[in-house]
Amino acid sequence: MKKILLPTDFSKNAWNAIDYALQFFENEECLFYILNTYTPSFYRVDYMVGGPVQSAIPDVGVDISLGGLEQTLFRIGKKYKNPKHQFESLSAFNTPTDEIREVCETKDIDMVVMGTQGASGAKELFLGSNTVHVIRKSKCPVLAVPVEYRYRKVKQILLPTDYISKYNSIELEPLLEVVSKNNAQIHVVHAVEEDDLTKIQLENQQHLKGLLKDLPVVFQDITDEYMPNVVHSYVEKNDMDMIVMMNKKHSFLERLLLKQNVDSIGYNSTVPFLVLHDTSEILK
Repeated sequence: MKKILLPTDFSKNAWNAIDYALQFFENEECLFYILNTYTPSFYRVDYMVGGPVQSAIPDVGVDISLGGLEQTLFRIGKKYKNPKHQFESLSAFNTPTDEIREVCETKDIDMVVMGTQGASGAKELFLGSNTVHVIRKSKCPVLAVPVEYRYRKVKQILLPTDYISKYNSIELEPLLEVVSKNNAQIHVVHAVEEDDLTKIQLENQQHLKGLLKDLPVVFQDITDEYMPNVVHSYVEKNDMDMIVMMNKKHSFLERLLLKQNVDSIGYNSTVPFLVLHDTSEILK
């Protein structure tokens, strides 16, 4: 049974991600953890040390969290009657990033599915701050669902790469599962920044081809030194259903997230964005 974590702040965007996840895993036995975190609107020593339980000050955050989770479970039960799916709600006095990381470890979570924006997300950014932090710190795959994106079966998957890092079968496993259960095709796209690939890049390209040899896959080299342009154009022209990236040091994804934080310019993904945890060797 898969264990899927669904963080929510009870926003429309959070519900949209939950809605996507329940359809994405429709044919799989899953235990879904619906997680909401809260922090006090004020700070006092006894509150911060002991939390709401040990503080004499009533905290409306607890009631809002528990009430919101109950309403979310009711909404799920009303819309979905899937016997393969089980649900458990989690309410925690913590920051979203820290609690998600903790739950991933203690509950052995297979994937986190969350919205790209929270209740007050800035639309000029393709990922809200919580989502960015989760992607950076999570040790399990994170699937970010764009605002207002509606589920459709995943048939075409974009895998952008610079061939700088060597992938392995373990880190690619979530991608391979998606391909297998949907009979999807992988599009491996490389933005050409130099005339020729280096020896190491060629070796990594051949290694990746070996890992994907039994799957429907196409390899594309596109001349454009700015990867976000390549990704955006390829998604639009080829009707991609999902983008998959590795969370590697010095990767395109890392540079993109850093750029977003620095100057509020981000790539607006129009399709779900699956980030896989890096277990590979990074070339120095």
